[in-house]
Amino acid sequence: MNSLRTRFYRDKINGKIAGVCAGIADYTGVDVLWVRLGMLMFTFATGFGIPLYIALALLAEKKPGHLYGDRQEQHFWQGVRQSPSRTAKQVRAQMRDIDRRLAEVEAFYVSSNPRLSAEIEQLR
Repeated sequence: MNSLRTRFYRDKINGKIAGVCAGIADYTGVDVLWVRLGMLMFTFATGFGIPLYIALALLAEKKPGHLYGDRQEQHFWQGVRQSPSRTAKQVRAQMRDIDRRLAEVEAFYVSSNPRLSAEIEQLR
């Protein structure tokens, strides 16, 4: 799972200082406010928050602007990062549903439907 969309990036666009908390929020799908509050509590509790923030700011790459096409794609990739197997099951279920609905449509049009045939003949 070494896709560009599954890596951790600093999010300078939505970030306040270096974009580390916004990057963590984007990576996990948690609201950035909670990540910032968690970072403050971690800093006050252990004192390692600021050095950790600086290290991540220096080591993490800046988030590419073209990473997600839209909000739905961003939500999908956050789900992939959180639980790849669950996301794969969801995609398989969606594909089965699409296949089932397509089979129903195909059966409707392929079957001998006198009403549909009459409507098509009226349009000619």
